Amino acid sequence: MIVSDIEIVNRCLAGEVNAFEMLIERYKRAIYNTAFRMMGNREEAEDVSQEAFIRMYNSLSKYNPEYKFITWALKITTNLCLDSLRKRKAETIPIDEGFEIKDGKDTPEEEYIRKENQRLVQDAIMRLPDKYREFLILFHHRNLSYQEIMDVTGESLTIVKNRLYRARQMINSSLSICRAL
Repeated sequence: MIVSDIEIVNRCLAGEVNAFEMLIERYKRAIYNTAFRMMGNREEAEDVSQEAFIRMYNSLSKYNPEYKFITWALKITTNLCLDSLRKRKAETIPIDEGFEIKDGKDTPEEEYIRKENQRLVQDAIMRLPDKYREFLILFHHRNLSYQEIMDVTGESLTIVKNRLYRARQMINSSLSICRAL
């Protein structure tokens, strides 16, 4: 006699501890295969599968019997995979950064390039019309918020944002011309 998923869930909720093993046996391949396809390796797929079954067991009271149990189980599994992949992505660093050891000091060449870039940016800022330069300096050099800039200049939020945007566009344009030369 085949027992339905909802009957097994109800048994679990009623305190029958071993009932959940039937759901594990029924869906372990589907859960593992989904995790493996998303994670790309066995160890992580096994970890995610185990965590998925733990989450399912702890959340059985939240299961909505209007939906198939497997749909709910796969949703939990894919969400865990996505979380794990996001975490993995956040933990990775470019290979060239991982092996670069620096003492915190720039080489003479790096120092020259940094100072030259600062000079080019400063020159570009100085070439801006005053109405744009003011907003850019207040925001980027004085670290004022939009509200504080509105208070200082008496302008509306729309004008503050618009002038900052246009100032940045002009600087980008000016710097791209410098790079082209």
